[in-house]
Amino acid sequence: MAQVNRVLLGKPRQVKLAFTCLLAGGHLLLEDVPGVGKTTLAHALAASFELDFQRVQFTSDLLPSDIIGVSVYERETGQFRFHPGPIFTGLLLADEINRATPKTQSALLESMAEGQVTVDGQTHILPQPFFVVATQNPLDLAGTFPLPDSQLDRFMLRVSLDYPDAAAERALLTGSDRRDLLAQLTPQLDVAGLAELARRAQSVTASSALLDYLQALLAASRRHADVRVGLSPRAGLALLSAARAWAMLSGRQHVLPEDIQALFVPLAAHRLVTTRGASGDSLARSLLADVAVD
Repeated sequence: MAQVNRVLLGKPRQVKLAFTCLLAGGHLLLEDVPGVGKTTLAHALAASFELDFQRVQFTSDLLPSDIIGVSVYERETGQFRFHPGPIFTGLLLADEINRATPKTQSALLESMAEGQVTVDGQTHILPQPFFVVATQNPLDLAGTFPLPDSQLDRFMLRVSLDYPDAAAERALLTGSDRRDLLAQLTPQLDVAGLAELARRAQSVTASSALLDYLQALLAASRRHADVRVGLSPRAGLALLSAARAWAMLSGRQHVLPEDIQALFVPLAAHRLVTTRGASGDSLARSLLADVAVD
């Protein structure tokens, strides 16, 4: 993480969340205004783990085949041949994902859930690991389409980078160009090493009492008056997986309630379907405050 923190200044918590998401086998949604380092973070993650990297700029005229690939008829053989799209990579940066239409956004659903894509009835397995980092502009910006709930649920964590503090911004203004720093990054682990680290993360212990606390949070989300759709069992599994990775990155082999609390808002806020215009972030914080640790 130290290498990435040298490129993305003043954001150690967000960098740790990104590493947690990768080690837990999830996908990451970065939501913020343009120009705060979302793309830089994705590049730095790929470089640090020697992952193949592809970037797709999502626009309103982007088609699903531009992402997944297309079958082309070859006259010489009399057969269709599949030409893979940029989704066949280790880390896919879906830049400004909410500028594409819902039809194009949905092209990522199968790949993010199952690590495969289906074209013309044929299933094609994606490389492993397969990690999607999507960036999203705030919905009040022109030309954006909100992500459907089913798409949001495929992202393990939603993180906002926010503006840098004064010290970090001064270092940005007086330091080297971020593109030059990215070019200097060296792999800290290869793909096999990353897979082993992820395996170790999922062996971190979670006690019965810890699971009781996690289940209490899930149950509270389902009965809250301002929540129309609470957290699903899949969200619970994602929270446990992420908490194990967070604990390992914190130097521990057991999960603490503090790990659940550190991850709950980034994991839950975008999944909660609220009523009366309530904010998912504020409701997630409210749930944390309401559910006691026994």
